[in-house]
Amino acid sequence: QVQVVESGGGWVQAGGSLRLSCAASGSMFSIDAMGWYRQVPGNRRERGLVAEFITSGGATNYSDSVKGRFTVGRDNAKNRVYLQMNSLTPEDTAVYYCNAVGRRLDLREFASWGQGTQVIVSS
Repeated sequence: QVQVVESGGGWVQAGGSLRLSCAASGSMFSIDAMGWYRQVPGNRRERGLVAEFITSGGATNYSDSVKGRFTVGRDNAKNRVYLQMNSLTPEDTAVYYCNAVGRRLDLREFASWGQGTQVIVSS
């Protein structure tokens, strides 16, 4: 089983910055990608991709709404990534979830989610 844990959420004023961290642990053979998604509480829309880090090669993907403001990267270990969020706006207020995909020790694919961390940006 693979566990994913996020940390670093909180409250910040508009224009400020926050850094989120995500760690995956457990019976993993490999991690293919780790991504950050967000969902607005009470909004029935599904979680939307914010940023993604592809472990093989280090490629990154961002949603249009965060390009130039957010940065995703590996955080000193193969199973940890961060999301540096700058120039935050109230529209960034959401629960942020980390997702890890890869293969377990038995080589079966996995996709695991963390429990989420709340980010609140006040105007």
